[in-house]
Amino acid sequence: MKKLEFIAFAGILLLFHGFCSSEQAPKYSFLHQATSAPPISYYDYIIIGGGTAGCPLAATLSHNATVLLLERGGSPYGNPNITDLSAFGRALSDLSHTSPSQRFISEDGVINARARVLGGGSCLNAGFYTRAGARYVDSAGWDGALTNESYRWVERVVAFEPPIKQWQRAVRNGLLEAGVNPYNGFTYDHLFGTKVGGTIFDGDGQRHTAADLLEYANPEGITVMLHASVHRILFRIKGKKKPFAHGVVFRDAAGNKHRAYLNHGPKNEIIVSAGALGSPQLLMLSGLGPKDHLKAHNITVVLDQPLVGQGMSDNPMNAIFVPSPSPVEVSLIQVVGITHFGSYIEAASGENFAGSPQQRDFGMFSPKIGQLSTVPPKQRTPEALSRAIDSLQALDPSVFRGGFILEKVMGPISTGHLELKTKNPNDNPVITFNYFKDPQDLQRCVDGLKVIETIIESKAFTKFRYDYLSIPILLNMTANAPVNLLPRHANVSTSLEQFCKDTVMTIWHYHGGCQVGKVVDSDYRVLGVDALRVIDGSTFKNSPGTNPQATVMMLGRYMGVKILKERLESLKTN
Repeated sequence: MKKLEFIAFAGILLLFHGFCSSEQAPKYSFLHQATSAPPISYYDYIIIGGGTAGCPLAATLSHNATVLLLERGGSPYGNPNITDLSAFGRALSDLSHTSPSQRFISEDGVINARARVLGGGSCLNAGFYTRAGARYVDSAGWDGALTNESYRWVERVVAFEPPIKQWQRAVRNGLLEAGVNPYNGFTYDHLFGTKVGGTIFDGDGQRHTAADLLEYANPEGITVMLHASVHRILFRIKGKKKPFAHGVVFRDAAGNKHRAYLNHGPKNEIIVSAGALGSPQLLMLSGLGPKDHLKAHNITVVLDQPLVGQGMSDNPMNAIFVPSPSPVEVSLIQVVGITHFGSYIEAASGENFAGSPQQRDFGMFSPKIGQLSTVPPKQRTPEALSRAIDSLQALDPSVFRGGFILEKVMGPISTGHLELKTKNPNDNPVITFNYFKDPQDLQRCVDGLKVIETIIESKAFTKFRYDYLSIPILLNMTANAPVNLLPRHANVSTSLEQFCKDTVMTIWHYHGGCQVGKVVDSDYRVLGVDALRVIDGSTFKNSPGTNPQATVMMLGRYMGVKILKERLESLKTN
């Protein structure tokens, strides 16, 4: 591979560079390994999934009920692959069954990852924190006052103002030169124009995740089981008008089976917060889904619900890497341009962001997971992979100097679906996102790339680009990076549409599968059954704001407050 191609490859890697906190683990007395769980236990609420929504939800409910939070992964605290800034890439290239990141590749050929750790995706992402827009809140039917208070509740623990240094400042000024106005300064709010958003990294560079929101929990009211893989939800059918969720079956790390049941009570519930992949997958494994598909997997049908697993979307992301003749700071997503045509412009940068030559791992594109190799899997021998790693680590550090500017398509409009592959909940389901199936998504990508080109050629960006690297050269260099498993076309700089299709990547904002109005009602109760809700990003029809994690955390708190209010009103009535 030519040096310029390596430069482009290095820049794309920067997209996936993020950090987790090295802070000392909080002394949560309620954290336990699932191997210590009794064979049978009883709680008022059972929450499946200790991720971005599950942690704030559990913390809230624990103040007026007994809560069991079941997390299939481990703790984010004390794991050097998460907490050590320089070791971040190792989490994404770690394919072991204990990895906090579980890789999957959609049927579209796009490489992706789902979290498998307490705190969920907030332990693995680039940390950008921004709220959903007012129009999104209204369309979701959320109460404005409670929504704002729930955001503030989250922000007191996990959100910070980032320091804006020279490269991010150049991107900001370039956006303004490109006409993405007005400049709204630092704000969590979703406003048209250019702004500086929040971050979940504090001033010392330490990550604060959704797991930190468990600080709010009542220790006497909550039990968190780690490495607890839920295999199915249990339903009572006999004598009931509708199937009634009353318990779950989960296994611990040793494979031992445990059952947890709801206490008797009119408002006690099981709540699924397993994410956009895990929640529809678990509903199907429990007998809620398209009957023909369930029968094909020999799953007893509890409720024929053909819309479970439908409406899956992933916001397509495309980036252009810009090698820099000047040193640049390490920065994740800090500045964002919110356009009127439906594309969000963001950026990140870093010098030697892959770590020292002894520590480089290259994240999701590590040779260790085969994504650099174009040879068939059987030819990916340890010797071949070792040679690939050595060649990357031998590169001059200047190759890794620069940054990228990306655009993410709003929505998106294009949707796909999710199906079971096996009956094992730890296996990835089969996911198709249908990137750019709707022509409006493709046009938004093209329009976003045109803004990026204007930024690169702006006066503000002059010191951070080589004069001899024209836009067509940058496009073709970027297109040569192994960012996905799709076939390449020659000279994609002649067609931005083809560039969008050839270089599409994820920005980890996938959602859908249990959407409001289709699988759950406006209060997130699963339609057609009792005592079961889904509260997480699988319920979204569109990704909120420019980045969803703030809203997913908010939703956990928001619904926790609403559920507790219902509970208290019920107790008063009875």
